[in-house]
Amino acid sequence: MFLSVFDLYKIGIGPSSSHTMGPMTAGARFLDEILNGDWPRPRDAAVAALGASLHGSLAFTGIGHGTDRAVVLGLAGLTPTTADPDKTDEIIDRIQREKRVTPAGHPTYHFDPAKDLVLDKKIPLPGHANGMQFYAYDSGGRLLLKRIYYSIGGGFVVSDEELQRMKARGPEKPSKKVPYPFASAKEMLAMAARSGLSIAEMKRANEEVFLTREELDTGLDAIWGAMKGCIERGLTKEGIMPGGLKVRRRARQLHDKLQDDWQRNRPNPLLANDWLSIYAMAVNEENAAGGRVVTAPTNGAAGVVPAVLRYWLHFHPEADQGSIREFLLASAAIGGIIKTNASISGAEVGCQGEVGSASAMAAAGLCAVMGGTPEQVENAAEIALEHHLGMTCDPVGGLVQVPCIERNALGAVKAVTAASLAIKGDGVHFVPLDAAIETMRQTGIDMSEKYKETSQGGLAVNVVEC
Repeated sequence: MFLSVFDLYKIGIGPSSSHTMGPMTAGARFLDEILNGDWPRPRDAAVAALGASLHGSLAFTGIGHGTDRAVVLGLAGLTPTTADPDKTDEIIDRIQREKRVTPAGHPTYHFDPAKDLVLDKKIPLPGHANGMQFYAYDSGGRLLLKRIYYSIGGGFVVSDEELQRMKARGPEKPSKKVPYPFASAKEMLAMAARSGLSIAEMKRANEEVFLTREELDTGLDAIWGAMKGCIERGLTKEGIMPGGLKVRRRARQLHDKLQDDWQRNRPNPLLANDWLSIYAMAVNEENAAGGRVVTAPTNGAAGVVPAVLRYWLHFHPEADQGSIREFLLASAAIGGIIKTNASISGAEVGCQGEVGSASAMAAAGLCAVMGGTPEQVENAAEIALEHHLGMTCDPVGGLVQVPCIERNALGAVKAVTAASLAIKGDGVHFVPLDAAIETMRQTGIDMSEKYKETSQGGLAVNVVEC
């Protein structure tokens, strides 16, 4: 399966790719289905009202993740790329007062979020833990159209029919053939050996089947620009993050202290780790506040890759714009393999699929720009992923704050450590990356549902009890 670098790195808004960006996208897809879908339209019937229900993990942690708000915005016609985080509160307040939405190109629909958006914690949908149902009614309350969507991680959304086809036949093949169609790490290494290309070079060749080199580079630069902007915003903001936990932003305070130590020339043997942690926390504090972020590969793990990239630019004098692109391409190659063979969804496999995947991607990217061979890059990804196996997703209060923000910091530190270990070896190692990915998938299947983004176990209950 070909997954573009822009499938894994998507610019959107926080706090969650699967719980915020996905449901917003699903709402927008439903609007398009109303206008353009192939469904039986009764004569003289017109859609006059909308409704939606959230199921599984979306119901249990929907409020904390902003899923309810995302659905409202999606049914108002907004998408993660078009929604302005500074204006969403105003839009939602207006819809709640007026009890209607008027998306562009549509008539006005009745929609009262307090009544027409249901968080159904009793009935999960069978396809995936992140299930949604959308409804369209005529003026008499007759159901005209119903659609089921699943948010499968990283902002990806599929309909019920699309999910069934994926399960029956596997993911749909791209319309064009790519020169290096690796679906596993084993295939990737074999193709690298035959071609003499690096992982990033093979990924670039695949991307350039669909994009010109200029378009690809412009897109990669935009991704890094959004990541960098998110770090910079996070380093300037202070105060309490929304949601009720009263968690205070710390990135700016820690950043100022590090800067002061730097200017005073105070020795700090943990300097690199401190900067890594601050960069990651800055991103995830912005994400928790609903700011503009890049899925990497998800919002909940959005701080790991930017932190490691910023570390590369900070501590390595050879870093340049070309190496940033190489980093993103190599990391996306690894992320695509993980998503194809396991999952990047915390609701499906726990946080090993989010921060674990992000750490593996960042380790691969860093090892690549440090001159690692394909075997060393694969080794770096495996080390990082292996030591996140079994990690649960247990957000306190259903918010992407505790333990998520600090967890990104530690994921970044692990990624740099993994890359450093791999680059000092010869690429030969005991556990293949494919085995670690399969182990993550199996562990996710065996993991109790209360540890998979439902906030029914782990820190989510024990912190409250303490």
